[in-house]
Formats: sequence, C-alpha cells, structure tokens
Amino acid sequence: MLEFLIDFFGSYGYIAVFTCLLLCGLGLPVPEDISLVSGGVISGLELANPHIMCVVGLAGVLIGDSTMFLAGRIFGYRIQKIKTFRKIVTPQRFSQIQNKFKQYGLGLLFVARFLPGLRSPIYLVAGMSHRIGYLTFIVMDGIAALISVPIWIYLGYFFADNLDVLMEYVHDVQKAIFLALGVLFAIICIVVIKKKFHARLNKITADENSNSDETK
Repeated sequence: MLEFLIDFFGSYGYIAVFTCLLLCGLGLPVPEDISLVSGGVISGLELANPHIMCVVGLAGVLIGDSTMFLAGRIFGYRIQKIKTFRKIVTPQRFSQIQNKFKQYGLGLLFVARFLPGLRSPIYLVAGMSHRIGYLTFIVMDGIAALISVPIWIYLGYFFADNLDVLMEYVHDVQKAIFLALGVLFAIICIVVIKKKFHARLNKITADENSNSDETK
C-alpha cells in the first residue's frame, strides 16, 4: 500500500494527496495515516514541499471530515436510508456512538481523529444528532488534525530514504498514539466516576440533613 501510494502521489502530486485524504474522510478503506506518510515521503524525495504538503493534508482531512458531519446535519436520520451511509452507520453503531457522546461529549470528537474505522461514523452521527454546532466540530477536529497530520507527514519526510525503517517508526507511533489515548480514556473515566461519586455523596448528605430537620 505504501509503495503504491508513493508512486501515485509522486506522479500526480498535491492534488492526488488531497483527493485521497478527502475520500478517506468519506469512508474510503485506505489508511489515512499511510496516505499522509506517503505524502511526506514524496516530499523527502524532493517531489513536493513538506510544509505545503502539511497544508494540503490538513485541507484534505478537514474537508473530508466536514463533509461527513454536514451530511449528517443536512440529511439527519434520513441518511440511514441511503445504502452507502447505512453501511457506515448501522442502527446498532448509531446507538453506541450516541451513548458515547452522552458520556464523553466533545472529547469523543477529538479522540475520533485518531481512530481509523470509527472516525467517519462518529462524525456522521455528530452531525445527525444536532447537539454539536459546526464551529465546535471544526475546532475540535482541527486541533486533533494539527497534531496528527504534521506527525505523519514529517515522519515520512525524514525517513523517505529508508521505507523499512519508516514502517517500523509508523508502527511505533501508532502504538504510542493508542497508548496515549488509553491513558486519556482512563483519566476521563476517573474524572467521570469521581464526579458521579461526589454527586451521589452530596445527595446522600442532603437527604440525611433533610431527614434530620424533619425529626426535629
């Protein structure tokens, strides 16, 4: 996959990278991280400028993500009648994502950028729910993209002359990202549990004080 994308991007340049990333955002089964790394590799081979490639990469992923979000916002639940989108968001997956939004709110939008396979369904459901405005969506998605896009592109850029070493680093970075997400998830769970515990404790204390006042 990596070598094919390098050859393809090397032949058609920025427009090929942009189009591929846009289609990735729409559910194309091509790894977005490998697409970005490939864009970095052709920059390292002096077929493109790495800084311009970052801008192109950001534009591609944000427009692709925005398309999914706005499709959900415009068509709402009717979009599940379209076969293509019904495959992306099954009724079961829709219900699961809705529950995750209730639990984690905007944090889910940020984390979704790093979750291949779940990114498109989450953005689509975010639009369908009408709970999140587009400005909020693009800010959260943009912050995450500003982290992920440069990492992959510059990784490809600096190791363009050794693809074997590059792929080792790609796997290491992927593991590091998932580890970081796991730690972040654990922290969020602890915060949520702590808030629920304190809320429950305050309710018990309030009930006890109320009963004590009544007995007097």
